Amino acid sequence: MNNEFSVHDSTGFNSYQPNGEVAADRWATVRHLFDTDYVETPADKWERAQLLFESRDYIKAAQLLAEVVGEVPFQTDLHLLLSRAYYHSAQLGKAEAQLRVIVDRDPVEHYAHLLLGRTLERQGRPEEAAPWLRLAAAFGGELADV
Repeated sequence: MNNEFSVHDSTGFNSYQPNGEVAADRWATVRHLFDTDYVETPADKWERAQLLFESRDYIKAAQLLAEVVGEVPFQTDLHLLLSRAYYHSAQLGKAEAQLRVIVDRDPVEHYAHLLLGRTLERQGRPEEAAPWLRLAAAFGGELADV
């Protein structure tokens, strides 16, 4: 497609969404537009990924977050946002894998249990989802209806 709305570059400064609006992460990259020696840090990528996630560009957010998780593998919040991006972009197998990493590392992470249960339900595995949803309810101080 060769139109003004399909412009993409490595900085993201000229990126547009399919509806023609400017990409959400445009302003996060503009600070270094003319700095040829600049190398994007994991923190910069994290910031851009959050902007993409907030604008509901879950696929691009997941791609960027996967990079960051590779660079900073032990940050639970990164894995959790990556899991959410995978979930919202219907990459449920990847979401499940990330969520299992989180609950293995941090067994009391309430939201990871909830999202793992919802991910399993969405994959048509309600029996497998039930224990995770019960745990999430217990961690949240609620009685489970599951």
